Amino acid sequence: MLRHLTPLLALGLLLLAGPGRAAPPGGCDLEHPDGSKGCTRAAVDRLHLNDLQAVGTHNSYKQAIPPGEMAVLAAGAADTAKTLDYSHPPLGDQLDAGARQLEIDLLYDPGAGGRFADPLMRKFAGAKAGPYDPTPMRGPGLKVMHVQDLDFRSSCALFTLCLKTIRAWSLAHPGHLPVLILINLKEDDVPVPGSVKAVKFDPAGMDSIDAEIHSVFPAGALVTPDMVQGRQATLREGVLAGGWPTLGRARGRVLFALDAEPDQVARYRGARRSLEGRVMFVNIDEASPAAAYITLNDPRAEGARIKRDVARGFLVRTRADADTMEARSGDTARREAAFASGAQYVSTDYMRADPRLGAYSVSLPGGGRGRKTPAR
Repeated sequence: MLRHLTPLLALGLLLLAGPGRAAPPGGCDLEHPDGSKGCTRAAVDRLHLNDLQAVGTHNSYKQAIPPGEMAVLAAGAADTAKTLDYSHPPLGDQLDAGARQLEIDLLYDPGAGGRFADPLMRKFAGAKAGPYDPTPMRGPGLKVMHVQDLDFRSSCALFTLCLKTIRAWSLAHPGHLPVLILINLKEDDVPVPGSVKAVKFDPAGMDSIDAEIHSVFPAGALVTPDMVQGRQATLREGVLAGGWPTLGRARGRVLFALDAEPDQVARYRGARRSLEGRVMFVNIDEASPAAAYITLNDPRAEGARIKRDVARGFLVRTRADADTMEARSGDTARREAAFASGAQYVSTDYMRADPRLGAYSVSLPGGGRGRKTPAR
């Protein structure tokens, strides 16, 4: 486990803090400052949201594929089965363990719902199929799963259930660091005969995402694009002008980012100059008027870009591992590059090791729930 900053990174925390911002030492937990010099609540709360670095999870809702169904999948697509062989505990448990970024995949199920209630894999597996309760899937609302018909089990099958879980945890933990919730939109069909076709998010579908978020989170519990844009002409100008709220203001809040393909982002953004009135930030090129957040998932190939973006004020998410590869090999190079890049949110499938695969896991260097990013 990566538990200590290198001397170079520790020095960087002091030198790159930016004018007028005292940098807490590397071991300072930004969520629970210990009161030592530079690690007081007052000093930490003067930092801004984009000054922090925290650990999060990828496909946070995902539950394990039962053995009988995994065997069917592996028989037809062994490599795919290997990449899907991971899972996460319930969202509240992940937040308790220190995750300050979550990721949720959504499928659009307009009207009365029920489109995804009878997964094809259960028919393929027959008597070997694992237990499954389709009840939440039979009603209306946005659905949460990784791959319809194949990898469909979720700790919260409805988006609103996921949101209520996060909201309840947040209320029970006042003063927590801001939690980033990434949203992926699933619109691809599964190349298996008989599988259910995904529904494209039309304008009503895009609006339903914001509506379901607003149904659970009041305005005072959110960090929104309008908050960061402030009086600037565009969101990007707000970011470059230092518009991210201080940690003191952002504590106890969540923020959402649409981590999606350009055409999906364009549909969500609509004709807006930036993201006026929208709940979610969007993954978009740094030059866009709507730029504030960007996904750069390969910290080894994109490390220099991540550092530049973070230094300029953008919020970046990267990944410490992918497709179970690092857990199987024990290779920590990507994990180390992710933290060194300065990306504010470092995502993993292994906040705890999977003993079936090895000892690989990811935790914040120095411990705690958040530290100051070495890129600012």
